[in-house]
Amino acid sequence: GPLVGATSDSCTSKYGRRRPVILAGLISTWIAGMLFSGAEHFFSGSTALWFAAPMYWVMDVTINILQTPHRALVADLASEEQQVPMQVVFVFFMAVGNFLGFSIMQIYDVPVDHMLELMFGICALNTLCIAVQFAVARETPLQRDADAPRESLCAPVLNVVKAVKNSPKLLYHLALVQCFVWIGNTAWNIYGGQWFTASVFHGDQNAPEGSEAKIAYGEGNAAFSHGGQARSVLQLLSAIVIIAILLRNWLRPRLVYAPCIFIGGVASILAAFAVGHSGGFAMLCMTLSVMPETGSFAIPFGLVATLNKRAEEEGKQVSTALQMSLLNCCVTVGQQICTTTLAAIEGSLSLEKALPCVFMLAAAAQAVAGSGALCLDDAPPAQVEAEMDPETSRDTMDAVSTAVEVNA
Repeated sequence: GPLVGATSDSCTSKYGRRRPVILAGLISTWIAGMLFSGAEHFFSGSTALWFAAPMYWVMDVTINILQTPHRALVADLASEEQQVPMQVVFVFFMAVGNFLGFSIMQIYDVPVDHMLELMFGICALNTLCIAVQFAVARETPLQRDADAPRESLCAPVLNVVKAVKNSPKLLYHLALVQCFVWIGNTAWNIYGGQWFTASVFHGDQNAPEGSEAKIAYGEGNAAFSHGGQARSVLQLLSAIVIIAILLRNWLRPRLVYAPCIFIGGVASILAAFAVGHSGGFAMLCMTLSVMPETGSFAIPFGLVATLNKRAEEEGKQVSTALQMSLLNCCVTVGQQICTTTLAAIEGSLSLEKALPCVFMLAAAAQAVAGSGALCLDDAPPAQVEAEMDPETSRDTMDAVSTAVEVNA
């Protein structure tokens, strides 16, 4: 991830910094997606599983490769004041994609039996959307100084080390919060379907056709799909509300982000202790669980984009894509912690009983993340100036006023 971000930040292609990386991400997603979804067609028995598992991880990496330069492109095209709201717009369109994804699942009673067809359709839709983006967005290619020395093959690695070393404290704070948030989000995003089918509905994918367990499995999948649609609608609506709040400066970003995380924590607690076998209650909890994801995909990336845009306007070297990819790495860390924990719990409990334990972990992690989000340093430049020495602040404001009069 960070290496891709560093490569994108320093790319001097005539097509721009972001497009070549986006195209590479799209091609790699096609390859990984087809290999993952077609594993059972290429191999049989346990071999298919052993092949599909690493392909799933590779596909997750390719999706991050595809996503990071898109976020950076949004940051490149937006002004400083638009950075956080535009990252929320990014989440708005993600919500539309999520809704389409959960709707597509309803085509088949058992979607996992049709992974190849579904993956082909998803990759084709991604290709169409990227083609539209290439046709609409206009990038200004990065011009390298003619006198600058040629970069070595190790330059991306060195840029990553340099960026991590020189990053503001806010980035480290956001990274830590992001990691805890995604321990909780992973419980829903990866194991939500299993929770519905195994824990809530007592279904069994491998049960004989027509048996109660098989029917219950289908009902669980249907409830999960409907819950996912409701989840996407809430994500879409909450993104609109967050955009309005941030554009009007009613609240600071941290005071928007933290409540989103706490709502997800409450949903995880209810899932672990109160849902039982109520499909409707499970769908409500799943719907509310999207709030931390909505916040984590908007606020942290928006704050990073704002810092880099401000630095760019001051003539400093920026590394927008690299820093955003570091945040994406924290997403992966949270995912791995959640996945490893479930695997350890399954060593002594059945999947049905292990999944509620994962939601307990999710609730605890989101409680920590929400508390950390409340402490983020998101003060705007104007507030920083106001907290300066009075004489210095007065001189600064006089200079600004003079500049405004000259421009007028």
